[in-house]
This record gives sequence, structure tokens and C-alpha cells, in this order.
Amino acid sequence: MLFNSLDFFLFLAPALALFAFAPQRVRWLWLLVASGIFYGWQQPSHLLWLAAVTAVTWACGAVLARMEADGARRAWLAAGLVLAIGSLVVAKFYDFTASELALPRLGLAAPAGFSFYVFSAASYLVDAYRRRTPTGAHAGEVALYLAWFPKILAGPIERAPGFLARVREAVRPTPEQIVLGSQLIGWGLVKKVAIADNLAPLVDRTFGMVAYASPVDLLASVYFFAFQIYCDFSGYTDMAIGVSLLFGLPLAENFRRPYFSRSTAEFWAQRWHISLGRWFRDYLYIPLGGSRAGRVRQYLNIMLVFVASGLWHAGLGYGVGWTFLVWGALNGGYQWAGLATKPLWDRAARAFPRIAASRAWVVLRIVFTFHLILLAWVFFRAKSLHDAWVVLERIGSRVAELPHLLAQYPYGADHKLGFALIAALLVVEAVDERKPVLARLAARPTAWRWAACYAALAVLLVLGRWQASEFIYMQF
Repeated sequence: MLFNSLDFFLFLAPALALFAFAPQRVRWLWLLVASGIFYGWQQPSHLLWLAAVTAVTWACGAVLARMEADGARRAWLAAGLVLAIGSLVVAKFYDFTASELALPRLGLAAPAGFSFYVFSAASYLVDAYRRRTPTGAHAGEVALYLAWFPKILAGPIERAPGFLARVREAVRPTPEQIVLGSQLIGWGLVKKVAIADNLAPLVDRTFGMVAYASPVDLLASVYFFAFQIYCDFSGYTDMAIGVSLLFGLPLAENFRRPYFSRSTAEFWAQRWHISLGRWFRDYLYIPLGGSRAGRVRQYLNIMLVFVASGLWHAGLGYGVGWTFLVWGALNGGYQWAGLATKPLWDRAARAFPRIAASRAWVVLRIVFTFHLILLAWVFFRAKSLHDAWVVLERIGSRVAELPHLLAQYPYGADHKLGFALIAALLVVEAVDERKPVLARLAARPTAWRWAACYAALAVLLVLGRWQASEFIYMQF
């Protein structure tokens, strides 16, 4: 069931109504039932995968909560992590590895959202081992934590302590949460069906025939994909947070205008897929030693995290291949370069403080960072390393001619619409960077707020593509 489908809204209305009339003590149970209906709507067999992960997580977590011996607790934690993450690794990579080694294939296909709730399960087990989860969490609470329907398909990746604490409180939305949730749902829909889905056709067409596409088409598609994946994923996140707020359950922020980052470190640590970045930081980077074990070990840990992130992203969306490994390693290399050159930039900023603080320098840093990320997105989107190289080679070999080619290119309606949508998005994001747009609206008269709602509705009706296309990240 997709957030951009009629089925979802026909499901959401009675789910909210029954939630409102349910007694407070059993509201968590209705939320769990609703989550099961949502997740199993099209493929009931997906519930078996979810049930298996839930059973392992709850059972191991319950043992960890009762057990005192450190050695036995470590063994149970290891067993739970091997079962949970091992199932993810097998489901994602066995058939790919088998094809590379000429071994028999099993035809495994993990269900949508599997990567997300397996990582949630892993964080639950680690937090249970560290005794950070609420005491006495029963199977139903653990199941709801993993299955909560707004986040199950593509996050955010919540932490169990905060989520379960909110579930145990009086689950009741405030009027402010209902208003904010509705606004986020509307904005998320605009991002997905009006922007991302209008950029997708040209991107899909060009990346489907990179050997025959012109340099201008390839260049436009690379830029379009950067905004397609951002609007697709952040649109889902906005809607997930908004829907959850309607039930009185806030979710973690996952995006913070990432293309305004001044460095790739800021992009990954503070602005893009924030919940995943924090997951890797807390459950992989820091346990590996982080920056505490010396410079060489720090560099190795950073690369391991980004390679693991690349492997995690491999999935149904764009297949499983070497491109994701290169994408992760390239982003890890960016972090290496940033760490290595940081002392130099710090000295330059002290020597030329006015330049370092100038708006022109900030804009230059943002543009440079964006294009580093743009280069990495080519490997993320391409079907193979060969296709990625073709894209880069065909654009790079004609760099000197690009101004002329861009001026002479016969742009079609899809190009013009795409450029206009990206420009409009950047204006909104720039305004939002200074002060959140929704906060600005809240301070305006009622007429302004209704005008904004009607404008969003008009955009959805006129520009929206309502073919219920899947969100990209729910396939990873």
C-alpha cells in the first residue's frame, strides 16, 4: 500500500476513526493491527518475514533483559544480530554472489522495507544489551516498534527507547500535531507526485540507453535524478512523519535541506537520511573505535561505514551490483579528503576571515559539495559500472562544447517542466533554510494558510502523476 495511492487514504480514514474511539489502554493494539493490515495489504506473505524478525528480536531482547552474565549476554546479542542482519545479507546478496561465482540461485527476494525494520531490530537488540530499552517490553510493543506502518517501508529508522516510551504514554494527538501532520502529508505528496514523478520519465529513459543518449540528455538526467531521489525519499519521509503525527506519535527528522550542505561531511552527518547516518555512527562507527584508535584506524572505520552503507542500499530499486559499492567507497573517499584537508582550510579561514564568512564563499562551497554528491549519484543510478563510466565519459569528453550544446539543444516540455520544478523547489528550500516555511505560515493570517493549502492542491491536481509509482527507497 503506497502513500500516493487511493487505497492508502481509504485505509487511513477508518484507521484514524477507530483509533480515536478506541480506549487508551488498547490503542497500541489497534496501531499494531492497522500496521499489519497496511504491510500485508498486497502481499500477505510479507507478514511472515516481519513476524520472523519480530520473534527473534523480542525473544533475544527478553533474554538480554533478564540475564546478568556478561559472556552469555554477548552470546545472545551476537545470535540475535546474526539472525537478523544475516537474513538481510542472504536475501540481498546470495543470488548476486551466486551469479558471480556460477553457483545455484535461490530466487530470494526480500519484501519492501526489509532493510529498514531489520536495522530497527538490530538497534533494539544493541539497546537491550546496553539496558537502554524500557523494562518489561512485551511482544506486542516490540512488534509495534518494528511494524509501525508510517515508517516500515522507508523509515525514519527509529530508536526503541524513545518510541516505546511514547507508546506507553497517553497516545493522543494534539491539535498542533494534527495541523502539522496534515501539512507535511500535503508537502510530501507535492514532492513525490508533482516533482519526483515528473522528473522520473526522462531519467529512466536516458539511463536506460546511456550509449545512445546525447551529452545534454545525460547531463540533464544526472541533475534531474539528484532532485528526483531527494523529492521521492524526503517526500516519503514528510508523509511518514505527518501520518504518524495524526496518531500522536512523532518520528525522527530524516532530511534537512541536504543540497545546501557546505561539505560532504555535513551532507551525510546532518542533512541526508539522518536516521541512517546516526544508526551507522552509533552501531558501527563508534563500536569499531571511531576516531579514538588513531588516524589510520579512523580512516579505515569511515570507509567501512560508507562501504556498508553502499551495500545496504543495494536492493530491488536499482538492482544489486558493484555500482553501490563504488558509490559508498566514493563517498567514503570524500570524507577522507575532507579530514585530510581540514587543517589547511582552518588555517585559510583564520588567515582570511572576511572571505571565509562571505556569502559568495558559502555559495561556492554549497555548489562544489552538490556536484561531488552529483558525481556519486551517477553510480547510484546507473545499471552497471560500464553504464556509469559511459555517462561520465560522454559528458566529460564534451565539456568544452557543453555551452554551445546546451544553447542549441531542442528542449522538450519534459525538460522545461523539470527545470521549472527544480527552480521552484530550490526557492522554497532556500526560504526554509532561513526560517521553516510551515512556521512562517503559522504566523500568517488564516487566509494566507488556506491560500497555501489551495495552491498545493492545485499543484497536485494539475501536475501530479497519480499512477501510484513506488517510492525508490522502499525498494531498498
